[in-house]
Amino acid sequence: MTVLSLPGRTLKAATDRPPRRSRNVPLIIGLTLFGLIVLAAVCAPLLAQWNPTQQNLLQARLAPGAPGHLLGTDELGRDVLSRLLYGARVDLRTGVLAVLSPFAIGSVLGLVTGWFGGWLGTVVMRLCDIIVAFPFFVLVIALVFALGAGTGSIYLAITMVGWVAYCRIVRGEVLVAKEQEYALAARASGLSTWRILFRHLLPNVLLQAVVFAMSDIILTILAIVTLGFLGLGVPPPTPEWGTMISDGQQFLLGQWYLATIPGLAVVLTGISLALIADGLVERHSRR
Repeated sequence: MTVLSLPGRTLKAATDRPPRRSRNVPLIIGLTLFGLIVLAAVCAPLLAQWNPTQQNLLQARLAPGAPGHLLGTDELGRDVLSRLLYGARVDLRTGVLAVLSPFAIGSVLGLVTGWFGGWLGTVVMRLCDIIVAFPFFVLVIALVFALGAGTGSIYLAITMVGWVAYCRIVRGEVLVAKEQEYALAARASGLSTWRILFRHLLPNVLLQAVVFAMSDIILTILAIVTLGFLGLGVPPPTPEWGTMISDGQQFLLGQWYLATIPGLAVVLTGISLALIADGLVERHSRR
């Protein structure tokens, strides 16, 4: 508030305004980019001019820009753009759904073990240590190989391995949050334990798990692509980015686009999710 002194009177001018909050650029860019990718996947039946599994050996390996084939065709004459769009539906759906189960299971276990501790916390943490001792991709590949290729095996394998990270994150947040004043006040007021956990604690400790979930979707999509590259992913002829990369690697010297285009799709999806995660952290830090 600026004070202006004039002869005979004093005026106050409200020239000091609260600073405007800057825009969360990473979150905006990430949501926009990821939204466009999801929109393209959802609208695949409208955008794709060809059946993604339809073969035409007379038009095999056409270069991008060929008449009727914007991104060219693969070694079997299938339209690359159509397979890319329908592959996005498979990878995004599998990547997001495969994260939901580990997120829910790990968050609940972390919440409970962080609050109660005791023998339950000891057992769960030792189990986490055993799983963490092995690389994520190695365990997922081994489990899918043992369970058999397919979407169901991918969901189960990622759930069996992925819950650990969420459990450790939420447990660490709970250990700090349960000593805060609002948690102590809730306990002193006589509220039930489960109401304190799910009504008061969980909303305050879940942000870090949500932020990690954005990165975890990237890792899950990479795992799906890797499994498809190894022939353990979604069975053919269903279009999938990892399978497209695997099929196109033998033509890198001539038809480089067969492996590069789906690879770029994976990179753009990862960048968009990483920006969303950074934006969520930035938004939380401004509060």
